[in-house]
Amino acid sequence: MKRHLLLFFLVFRVILVAQPVEAVRGVWLTNVDSDVLSSRESIVEALDFCQEIGLNAVFPVVWNKAMTQYPSEIMREFTGREIDTMFVGRDPLAELIEEAHKRDIKVIAWFEFGFAASFEEEGGVLLERKPEWAALDEDGDLVQKNGFEWMNPFHPEVRDFMISLVVEVANNYDVDGVQGDDRLPAAPSESGYDDVTVELYEREFDREPPESPTDYDWIAWRAEALTKFMERLRDTVKAIDSNLIVSSAPSVYPWSVKEYLQDWPRWTNLGFVDLVIPQLYRQSLDAYEEQLDRVLRYQIAPERKRTFYPGVLLKVGDYYASEELLRGIVEANRARGVQGEVYFFYEGLKKYPDFFKSLYEDRAVFPNLTN
Repeated sequence: MKRHLLLFFLVFRVILVAQPVEAVRGVWLTNVDSDVLSSRESIVEALDFCQEIGLNAVFPVVWNKAMTQYPSEIMREFTGREIDTMFVGRDPLAELIEEAHKRDIKVIAWFEFGFAASFEEEGGVLLERKPEWAALDEDGDLVQKNGFEWMNPFHPEVRDFMISLVVEVANNYDVDGVQGDDRLPAAPSESGYDDVTVELYEREFDREPPESPTDYDWIAWRAEALTKFMERLRDTVKAIDSNLIVSSAPSVYPWSVKEYLQDWPRWTNLGFVDLVIPQLYRQSLDAYEEQLDRVLRYQIAPERKRTFYPGVLLKVGDYYASEELLRGIVEANRARGVQGEVYFFYEGLKKYPDFFKSLYEDRAVFPNLTN
């Protein structure tokens, strides 16, 4: 009897040890400061590398600079540009999906610019064709923030436009999910003074919006409108395929609400997102741990913790996070029961190939986030 019990416990232990870790370990793929999407050969090389170092998800850009990184009938009719001019004659998204799935890597389409119309182009082609879509500040000027010029996400046509792009990708491509970031859904807190938004506010409260864009109730009302958009986006995507992941990569809270009207803890705790990747972009371990603890203690309900994987700043411009900092970040995540992370962005991985191979020796299986 004792021998049978011993054998049982040994087998049980082997089964436990053999169970792979479930985690999202991913990276954003950009078309800025990177050539990863420039050819199928570059895509293959990048995905081989991601597989080699133990990543299981990529987040490729599919929308920025008023262009798509896939052939879009919507954009062809709207602007005459079917695809980003860098990729005419190709379909980088289709190539990426095919190669990623060969390697059991998930592909979550990243709508990088979201409601931003342009970057340092005074609204660019979108607002040139649809000036009524512009987000306006209290002086009636086009909202510009950190170089980006914005569409008005409270305008029904703008909302429908963004939904249509997401639907186009979800219907036409075998993606595993879709993702918004700190610009989807989002709006600078300076916005909301256009006629459409003012009318919506007056209809509900029978008074004009506050003159101060930072008025607490005014921020809360506009943030709730974006929360309702997030719900609509979720419902639309799930109607296409309930297994599609709805992901969000917002800025840190509460800054996200004060500056961009993104109440993403509410989206997460209401179940409007399957995967949330807050941009915990800090360049010291103490600052990173402070943000991480805030998320886990105050911003995400315990039952929603499984949806949370931090965004980690790996590279921006000439900056590279050090190996020491990256190891400290990963150790901090694991110590708190967070088994994965997502890096911004791919080019930074190549600086530390051996480091990442050793970091992710315990290969992770992508979790089932939609059930």
